[in-house]
Amino acid sequence: MVRDLALRPGIRLAAASLHKGGIVAYPTEAVWGLGCDPKNDSAVQHLLALKKRDPGKGLILIAADIAMFTPYLRELEPAFIAQLQNSWPGAITWLIPNNQQASPWISGGRETLALRVTAHPVASALSRAFGGPLVSTSANPQGLPPAKSLTKVKAYFGNTLDAYAPGSIGNAATPSEIRNLATGDVIRAAG
Repeated sequence: MVRDLALRPGIRLAAASLHKGGIVAYPTEAVWGLGCDPKNDSAVQHLLALKKRDPGKGLILIAADIAMFTPYLRELEPAFIAQLQNSWPGAITWLIPNNQQASPWISGGRETLALRVTAHPVASALSRAFGGPLVSTSANPQGLPPAKSLTKVKAYFGNTLDAYAPGSIGNAATPSEIRNLATGDVIRAAG
């Protein structure tokens, strides 16, 4: 089904916008997200400016499958990779050791990198249509509640975004849990 979704015109248009350095809104498990190409520093900086987000906070990357994260998983112990595989796709974002494959704009200059294989069909299809991981941050200016509807995303950002992926958010009540892979510590609990 996700592969079929990746062929839909709205998803393909959003993926094309990502390739051109655009900022895209798309539904996730609990809220609407904003995304861009994580390898395009200009796009990441533009996204951070739109949100008025502190670059030191870092950003989450989402993907359709774990293979898309291969560059970021190099040097990771097999037991840790197995732990990731056993928890994905799903609503757990893992902080993994930063092997410097991601820009400091993504990691926030931290020693960890936040990754999640999304279970949301539209977010997954967008990643697949784009051909790799996407930045995923809640669609709201810093300090305001995350958007739970497309209407709210448009109220926050007007015509400043390049595309909107069609769909609606999932049934999760809260954003994904965040855990540190090396320590097991829960950084942000779910629900």
